[in-house]
Amino acid sequence: MIVVVAKYLIPKGFVGIALWPFVLLASDVQKNNPSTIAHERIHLRQQLEMLVVPFFVWYGLEYLIRLAHYKDRKLAYRNISFEREAYANEKSPDYLKTRAFWFFVNYI
Repeated sequence: MIVVVAKYLIPKGFVGIALWPFVLLASDVQKNNPSTIAHERIHLRQQLEMLVVPFFVWYGLEYLIRLAHYKDRKLAYRNISFEREAYANEKSPDYLKTRAFWFFVNYI
């Protein structure tokens, strides 16, 4: 994991983005936030499991499906299976040690 502070590349309202093998953060403060780092590490694992490009295709398609369903951008984003897994487990420091392969499918 390579952490880069790139506040101008992060969309407003977000604190970070995982783009394997990089984690782009909006500020230096987030580098020391264990929840943010754990959340982005979960995304890196998801990306690696799906061989990176298919992850982003799935992510985009699922976002569009959720957006059509909820008709709200934030609600659609929060209900993407990858995000649901990351938010649910970002406060568990050992989560990735015990996480099963492709576990995000349990959050669909």
